[in-house]
Amino acid sequence: MFTGIITDIGEVLDVVQEGDLRARIATSYDPDSIDIGASIACDGVCLTVVALGRSPRNWFDVQISAETVNLTNIGRDGWRAGKRLNLERALKVGDELGGHIVSGHVDGVAEVVGLRDEGDSLRVRFRAPDALAKFIAPKGSVALNGTSLTVNEVEGAEFGINLIPHTREVTNWGDLVEGQSINLEIDTMARYVARLRDWDS
Repeated sequence: MFTGIITDIGEVLDVVQEGDLRARIATSYDPDSIDIGASIACDGVCLTVVALGRSPRNWFDVQISAETVNLTNIGRDGWRAGKRLNLERALKVGDELGGHIVSGHVDGVAEVVGLRDEGDSLRVRFRAPDALAKFIAPKGSVALNGTSLTVNEVEGAEFGINLIPHTREVTNWGDLVEGQSINLEIDTMARYVARLRDWDS
């Protein structure tokens, strides 16, 4: 489990197609603090660490199944050397829950359909897949590329969020462009509320 509070910006160093896709990601995390088999959310995708190293920079390797590639923006935009990724280590008992409960299981891919400056902040508009739009509500939470964000408004399948300067500085949201594919994980509570409503109807 994760909280959607990004703690590092990683960089893809290499991607190799083996049986599965294997990616090497540079990080500021100390490899000595990471166990083989640990889970790290990479742009919101929970991935398992399969190797670690320090040269020439701290790095870890992950394997990515074909299903994960197909369900996330890894298959849309592709991961290639130089791409920056939002990273978050798995939640530990006693850690501060600063965002909301995030599983790292991406539900689908949203598209950036609008960018507009609002004071020092950036208003971003997304289009969600139709099947997921019903789970997104004003003032509710969503995880976008692993970042816990609050929904400002919803119109059909489109919704808006506000990025303050701090968020853009400490994540890869500073790289955002219109048309970009974004990993979307809906709020677990919203999923269960919708399920209960469907069950009662």
